[in-house]
Amino acid sequence: MESEVYKKTKAFKKRYPFTVAWRLQAHSKIADLHLNPGEIVKYAFAAQKNDNPLDIISTYIVVLTNKRILLAQKRLLFGYFFTAITPDMFNDLEVKMGLVWGKIYIDTVREFVPLSNLQREALPEIETCITEYMMKEKRRYVKVSE
Repeated sequence: MESEVYKKTKAFKKRYPFTVAWRLQAHSKIADLHLNPGEIVKYAFAAQKNDNPLDIISTYIVVLTNKRILLAQKRLLFGYFFTAITPDMFNDLEVKMGLVWGKIYIDTVREFVPLSNLQREALPEIETCITEYMMKEKRRYVKVSE
């Protein structure tokens, strides 16, 4: 049985086949491992987590849930990398379109996350999903914390 993360990532890759991404199922399993009870997968896509268009071996799965953004990568031999970005940590999002691929930069309080080698046509969809999600969640977060 395919996980929801893998289904959504595979659908993204099918819509945007020129996005450079490998081993989607292995990376999706890491994101699935860190989904909390009650978390619902809203959107998922794959990208390279780097700023170098020639570095094509650092594929990450990026998952938007109803509570946070997850970034997951299964390492080739052993172990994995995982990052969670909660709405209170999110600062800004930047989109850059190049000649062949595009890039998305997620700015958080603690780090700057570059996501590259995305098919140019995917950029508006990704930007809309992340921005709308974060604006809605930040409003909810501010109300809860007041």
